[in-house]
Amino acid sequence: MAVITAEEIPEPDRAEGAPHPRETGILVGQAQAEAAFLSAYNGGRMHHAWMLTGPRGVGKATLAWRIAKFLLAQPEDDGGMFGAPPPPENLDADPNHPAVRRAMSLGEPRLFLCRRPWDDKAKPPRLKKEITVDEVRKLKSFFALSAADGGWRVAIVDDIDLMNVSAANALLKILEEPPEKTVLLLVSHQPARLLPTIRSRCRDLRCTALSPQEQSDALMAAGLEIGSDPALAELSGGSVGSALRLAHGDGAQRYAALVALMEQAPGLDRGQATAIAEKCGGAANAENYDITVLLIDLLLTRLARYGALQPAVWTEAAPHEARMLAKLAPHSAAARKWANLAQELSARVGHARAVNLDPSGVILDMLLKLDEAARL
Repeated sequence: MAVITAEEIPEPDRAEGAPHPRETGILVGQAQAEAAFLSAYNGGRMHHAWMLTGPRGVGKATLAWRIAKFLLAQPEDDGGMFGAPPPPENLDADPNHPAVRRAMSLGEPRLFLCRRPWDDKAKPPRLKKEITVDEVRKLKSFFALSAADGGWRVAIVDDIDLMNVSAANALLKILEEPPEKTVLLLVSHQPARLLPTIRSRCRDLRCTALSPQEQSDALMAAGLEIGSDPALAELSGGSVGSALRLAHGDGAQRYAALVALMEQAPGLDRGQATAIAEKCGGAANAENYDITVLLIDLLLTRLARYGALQPAVWTEAAPHEARMLAKLAPHSAAARKWANLAQELSARVGHARAVNLDPSGVILDMLLKLDEAARL
């Protein structure tokens, strides 16, 4: 078996086909969140822990890195000997600042990045699915050290949703007794699932979904060109991360296949459903599996939304989607059933991952559940 070097280990917080958030120089669409942090900083109301929340892929990690580089680049407090410097007007940091350069190479001693670790003992070696308690212990050790220059110490957790129970409890102890002049930046896509005691000790910094133009601008700022597919824009819902993931996984085409399948419901073609499921089987098709799970969830979300709103105008994400939605979600009662099914299937997928069920079987079961719901 080939030995994987440190340089070859994939970064768990980097979206496929995109630069790492620390390498994204421009943050699009989150001016309000930036202004809220800057106001707290300039007003001397700095909180020790900030939870960056909002939809996945809208720039939360990029904002965390902007804040981190901003704090690391702040001049050392000289006690007012030369007068107070003017308050900063934005979170821009000089890319040539020594601390910023070190942060970009992950070599800054006042910065700690907590994320899923690499598991050398796994066969084959791979990234762990969770942030473990050992990583939080490293974070605790980092905060136990004093900064040699008296500057800010910053830790980024990306993302806190992936912490197991032991890791979350260990983090809570750090939040209860925060060291001086330290800032914790916690990226969370689903804050409602976190321990209430953790949420209560953090100040929320909300990031919002991007408009279509902001999404396009953000993709361009990251040096990415995935075209202007309206179906992709509709499915990604203002998330750059989702747009990238769907684009690399042929998401628009796969969603169209799901819509075509569901047009037949109830009584969908078992052969077509099996063909979709078989493309998700085995370790080599793990990405196909993840994309298909995401698309089924999107389908359920759009069914529930259509049934609840009954819009006069609907932007289709696939041919004949509006016709399929009108057939299967004609009223609010149907919308509630589809929403409930979304929660049920999400729980089933979580259980399936935990016990390593066959992915193709999981997908086929999900599609049959959709057909059963359509029949009811």
